Amino acid sequence: MNKMSDKKQTEDCCSSSSEGSGCCHIEGVVNIDSRGQIVLPKNLREKMDLKEGDKLVVISMNDRGKIASISLMKTNPIDGMIKLSLKPIMKELIED
Repeated sequence: MNKMSDKKQTEDCCSSSSEGSGCCHIEGVVNIDSRGQIVLPKNLREKMDLKEGDKLVVISMNDRGKIASISLMKTNPIDGMIKLSLKPIMKELIED
């Protein structure tokens, strides 16, 4: 890729708008303990409205066959996306 397209990709994903609300932010740094667990910082849990017992989906991004990055997403938005995706299929199956 050339420098112009590299810059465009960065701007599309991570540039801040005039309100300063771009999509990519460092929310904190976490440590992995001896059991492989992490603790999400309190301010991040509050921003995401996470409560004890909430479930998160781990989404990985690969680079050359290895996981290079992970993202966490509350399961509630994914439930809605799955329902939207499956609704037409289920409707078609019921009508047949």
